[in-house]
Amino acid sequence: MSLPLTYLTIDEYLQLEQYSEVRHEYLGGQIFAMSGSSKEHNLIAGNIYSRLRSHLRGGSCSVFMADMKVRIELANQNNNIFYYPDVVVTCDSQDQDRYFLNYPCLIIEVLSPSTEVTDKREKLVNYQELESLREYVLVSQDDMKIEVYRKDSQGNWLLEMLGKDNELSLDSVGLSLTMADIYEDVLSV
Repeated sequence: MSLPLTYLTIDEYLQLEQYSEVRHEYLGGQIFAMSGSSKEHNLIAGNIYSRLRSHLRGGSCSVFMADMKVRIELANQNNNIFYYPDVVVTCDSQDQDRYFLNYPCLIIEVLSPSTEVTDKREKLVNYQELESLREYVLVSQDDMKIEVYRKDSQGNWLLEMLGKDNELSLDSVGLSLTMADIYEDVLSV
């Protein structure tokens, strides 16, 4: 049996998401339902969010968790993409839309078995198209391992691998986190 693919406009997608009980990511007109996450995933994302929120409080940056979309406009493909990062920070006063960000400087994804390949390939490539993005951080939920993709002053992306004995330095917002901060109530340092 063949089923036709349904393509939505951006406006149709944004309208659908306001009332949907399931979150969907949007890639060039197609939508994909997001799976639920584990307790460990939620704890790690929450640990990072809470420390960022405390650090950024009262400043010009805002941090969001899980339900804020990031919009990527791919000019060469005439497509738009909307992702839901686990944690995202914007420091750009132009980010005034109520339901999505256009100018994030920091995006953090907590890896899970169902999303790891997408986070490490598709999202990595697409997020790097964002001019405002300075850091893309991938956090393992099963081991104390973190991958930090950081844009240098020439616009090149560099990879830093962190392990149990390292600290995560978030240069885009001037905050360092220990592994104990990140993995609190999940894994012991």
